[in-house]
Amino acid sequence: MNSPTYGQTHEVTNQTPPLERYNALTTDPALVGAIQREGAAWHLDALTRDGLALTHPDVLALAGLANRHAPEHHPFNARGERIDAIEFHPAWHTLLSMLREQGLHSLPFETAMPKPGAMAARAAGYFLHAQLESGSLCPLTMTFASIPVLQQEPALYASLQAQLLSRQHDPRDIPLGAGKQSMMIGMGMTEKQGGSDVRSNRTHAVATGAGGRGGEYRLIGHKWFFSAPQCDAHLVLARTGESLQESGPISCFYVPRFAPDGSKNAVQVQQLKDKLGNRSNVSSEVEFLDAYGVMIGDEGRGVPTIIEMANFTRLDCVIGSAALMRAALIQAVHHARHRRVFGAKLIDQPLMRNVLADLALESEAATVLFMRLAGAFENSERPEERAWRRIVTPAAKFWVCKRALEFTGEAMEVWGGNGYVETGPMARFYREAPVNSIWEGSGNVMCLDVLRAFEREPDAARALLDSWQAVASEHRVLGEALKTLLAMLRGDPSTREASARGIAQQLVLTAQGVLLAQHAPADVAAAFIETRLGDARGSANRVYGTLPATLDFSTVIERAFAR
Repeated sequence: MNSPTYGQTHEVTNQTPPLERYNALTTDPALVGAIQREGAAWHLDALTRDGLALTHPDVLALAGLANRHAPEHHPFNARGERIDAIEFHPAWHTLLSMLREQGLHSLPFETAMPKPGAMAARAAGYFLHAQLESGSLCPLTMTFASIPVLQQEPALYASLQAQLLSRQHDPRDIPLGAGKQSMMIGMGMTEKQGGSDVRSNRTHAVATGAGGRGGEYRLIGHKWFFSAPQCDAHLVLARTGESLQESGPISCFYVPRFAPDGSKNAVQVQQLKDKLGNRSNVSSEVEFLDAYGVMIGDEGRGVPTIIEMANFTRLDCVIGSAALMRAALIQAVHHARHRRVFGAKLIDQPLMRNVLADLALESEAATVLFMRLAGAFENSERPEERAWRRIVTPAAKFWVCKRALEFTGEAMEVWGGNGYVETGPMARFYREAPVNSIWEGSGNVMCLDVLRAFEREPDAARALLDSWQAVASEHRVLGEALKTLLAMLRGDPSTREASARGIAQQLVLTAQGVLLAQHAPADVAAAFIETRLGDARGSANRVYGTLPATLDFSTVIERAFAR
């Protein structure tokens, strides 16, 4: 018998190899099917190349580097001049370069007549990148969402178009007029006293000339969350008036990082936020010290103007949370396929198969939902499509983002203690999960928005529910779920607000059930519908891993992550 090598106490066995060098697109049949349905098949070759590139070990390492080496704020340069520079690890800039190269900030807006399915193509690409790293998505999302708002200001947009649409990431902190190749747009809405209640904002804007739409202003005030301060410009809410003492209506302003004369604009970073997750990205507190800005939109229409931007960012919250689910799921499945416990691989143990299959159902439902929403954003002049965009999107943001928290925790548990340490990806996924529920409106805000949308879009709501009825009539449980939703919507108006979360939950689960009934294998659709809409305990009271024991778990898991 050979003696052990000096200093060696044991042989390392039964540890799962890294999950890498797989194709994130082709191993996801639910996503591929949705891409084809939503008219984006023309983009499949590019997505397939990206799906493989994103799982290269060197690319996977970028996510860890960007999050371990947090951005640093440098208020002054060596001469003592205020610069408010933000220093990022090089991995951050590599991630942003990859995102821009794929056009994920601009794809649907790059031509006057975009290809049909461009929104779905962009959503699918965003979903793939979001499985790699979340923080780098924030400035990209805000830039993407700002484009349709800025397009309403032809003169301003014309001066920015080339840099907004550029597929080259330019990290230099220089004025746009000094040769910068591309730009990013951030947002500044919330203040200390208000949070989501932006109508309580007190930041003030005074016109330097005639004022009004397209006019120049000086801004005085603060923002409690300013994301991300290194962006080349921000869309900001402020009150107008002839003096600082006059509190007028809230308007929206384009506030560049550099003033027209090339000097740094008077937006002073007070500090960076020390966040739970999203560590690679920067959120900050700032003060406007007579900062230069240009009014966009009509005076007093600041909230509707910024909400147009938020409609797009909310969709990205849904996609980002669905991507966290997908990333956590495939890590859990991969681990279970390799890890042996009590004499057998985890994947071969019935209760673990139940958990993984249940997670797979949740992930597929989230995927088909966000892809359907992306298609609706492209065709929202039609009543049914407008309802998907205006009514279902805030409900999906509420529900899918909420589910991601429990989902990532369950997937982490599959890894056991290895999942709880920062050397693997599961802890990062878990810390990333809460932000999408909070950013762009918390759960309650979303649910109340769903109620308002039903009230303001009755024709669109009717078209949506009628289309669902045609599908639900073929499925008993789904039909009963739709009846329950209709009863909730017709309930006592005096108690409807208190029931808004229940309505939003029922709305999303019914939507997911309809989509799966139309597009998923029959057993997958039936399992989801029965356990989410037919279970007497109710979906809010169930944990993952409580599927009927008669379900073919292996088939569901193999569909979720093809070997």
